Order: sequence, then C-alpha cells, then structure tokens
Amino acid sequence: MKHSSLGKVLLAGLMTAGVAMQAQAHRAWILPSSTVLSGEAPYVTFDAAVSNTIFFPDHVAMGIESVTAIAPNGESVALENGARGKYRSTFDLQLKGEGTYRVGLASSGLRAVWKDEEGKRHMWPGRGQQANDADFATAVPKNAKELRVTQSSRRIETFVTLGAPSDSVLKPLGVGLELVPVTHPNDLYAGESANFKLLIDGEPAKNAEVMLIPGGSRYRDSQDEIKVKADAAGLFSVTWPSAGQYFMEAEYEDGKAKAPATSRRGSYTATFEVLPL
Repeated sequence: MKHSSLGKVLLAGLMTAGVAMQAQAHRAWILPSSTVLSGEAPYVTFDAAVSNTIFFPDHVAMGIESVTAIAPNGESVALENGARGKYRSTFDLQLKGEGTYRVGLASSGLRAVWKDEEGKRHMWPGRGQQANDADFATAVPKNAKELRVTQSSRRIETFVTLGAPSDSVLKPLGVGLELVPVTHPNDLYAGESANFKLLIDGEPAKNAEVMLIPGGSRYRDSQDEIKVKADAAGLFSVTWPSAGQYFMEAEYEDGKAKAPATSRRGSYTATFEVLPL
C-alpha cells in the first residue's frame, strides 16, 4: 500500500474514535516503551490511556480499535496482543523493516449544540459518540435556537524507528490538524532545538497554540509545561530542557469552516522521546 492509500488507513478511525469527547476534559496519549530501536525485528509495547496525569493511567483506558500502524513502505501493520484494562490499554508492534513507523488514530466530523423551544440544551452527536455528517440535516431541527455547528478534527499519534529514521510516513494527509516534522520526531536530544510545522486541512495553522509537558509530572509540584505559538507559516520551535518522554498538545480554531459548520476546530496530540546527548 503506497502513500495514496496511507491516508485512508490512518483515517480509518474517522467516525469511530469514541475517545474524542472524553479527551476534551482529560488528556489522551499513546506511549511507546521505546522509540529508537535496532536489531532483528524488535517489538515495541504501547500503553494508551485517557488520564488526568501525563503518562500515568488514572482515569480510563483508551479504546484501541481505531489505532493503526503504518510501516515505512506505506503498508498497514497489524497490532498484536491488544488488551484493555480498567485504566489503560496495551498492544505490541513488531518492526520488521527499517525506517520510521506512524502509530495513532484520527477522527473528524460535524458537531452541533442548540436549544429547543423550552430552552433545553441539545448536542449532536451525543457525548462520546460519532455520527455521519450526512445525518446532520435530519438530526438537527430546522428551528433549532442558538445553533452552533463546528467542523471538528482530532489526531493522537506517536512515532518509532528501527535503524535509520525515514520520512515517508511523515507526509501530511491534508485532513484536520497535522504535525509536519522539520526535525525528525525520532531524532530529538536534550539541549537541542527541534522545529515543527502545523497544518489545518493542508494549510498553515497560523497562531496555533502548542503546549509540551515532560513525563513524570505525578512526582513534581508543577507541570513544567512549555507553551509556544505557531507563526504565520504554522512553524514553531522548542528547545528540550532534559531527556525523557514529552506529551505535546496543539489546538487550533478559526471561522473557515464549510457549511453547515460556522467554525473549524482541530486538536493534535503526540508523544515524543527526547534522548540524552
């Protein structure tokens, strides 16, 4: 499966990722056991959860039915040993070929909020649910009051590499809020700067808000978050203060939505590993 099909595979979670609404109040993440590997067909184990504390499963396990893994050659790789516990899900991925693998899920669709004649608030689709955009006309009343319709997208992902890093899976898909690494996501070192670009539906995500939090916050008095803002070209830079796993969250919103939506909103979440020099 080549790049033309890669987007279809990564977006297989569209309309099915039930984590989307939960993650609005908590942080969803996919954490690999390691990100840079060598050897003969090694395995990486992943944890996936929605939690209050970064990389500490304390709320609910993430559903992994929509998680996909794309190999450097563009082919989809089957996840192994998937299991869902109370607070976290786990799965394994075997890296059979050299290069960089993209692991994650994506969802997008219309969301509407309105009030009825009695002033009662309604939401479509329901909390934690996904729906087909084609059902909007029948699901939302014609006489809905204070109607707000949002074109929403969400992406959660991470990257792992066997041998030398490659960039075939890093090409943007043109859907929702995406990260385009200028610095390879598996070539990050403490004390160095990394450069990234954010796109919304293939265009620069101007002024997108970005926050990075190092792992281990459960054992600190503060989040130690790093906040940056993308420039007019969607570019931003971060200097890693120390080695470790980092949670990244980016948010973007504008009024350039397609009807019937009146606003466009995208969120992007990733996990990076920063190595010591």
